[in-house]
Amino acid sequence: MSYYIHKTSYIDEGATIGTNSKVWHFSHVMPYAQIGNNCNLGQNVFIGKNVKIGNGVKIQNNVSVYEGVELEDYVFCGPSMVFTNDINPRAAFPKDINQGYLKTKVGYGASIGANATIVCGNTLGKWSFIAAGAVVNHDVPDYAIMVGVPAKQIGWMCKCGHKINTYYACYQCGRTYELTKNILIAKDEV
Repeated sequence: MSYYIHKTSYIDEGATIGTNSKVWHFSHVMPYAQIGNNCNLGQNVFIGKNVKIGNGVKIQNNVSVYEGVELEDYVFCGPSMVFTNDINPRAAFPKDINQGYLKTKVGYGASIGANATIVCGNTLGKWSFIAAGAVVNHDVPDYAIMVGVPAKQIGWMCKCGHKINTYYACYQCGRTYELTKNILIAKDEV
């Protein structure tokens, strides 16, 4: 095998797991889920049916990635953070992806802190940073730092994970950015 699965974990038929990925204790990957290369799924992780996970994704302990959620490359999901997929759940009236699950997309390089909640139907922009405990109930711009309940933007985060200053530069790595109509773009991407 070109990947590692702990003996206490279950990988259902039809799921695919990329090279050098690791699935740790008590985890479950449902049918037709796609997990990319070099991913790390911590203890007690659940990956729902048809979920797509990119390369280099890190999912910490006690996270469930439900059907309708897509994680692009290099996403970080902190311990016990929560995704949802049904905006108006009723146990007596169950749904599936064709009947009302809302899609959630997490962009390239985004980080979601411990115990944060991502309400379904929203997109988290690339390299965005969701603080621990935040509740995201709307789309998040690329590079945005989101905190609180409900989450509000308090600034911008560099690709390297440090806050961008008021001159749209990172003191840590030296990257510079341009802000136009509330859209931040790295100058190396222009």
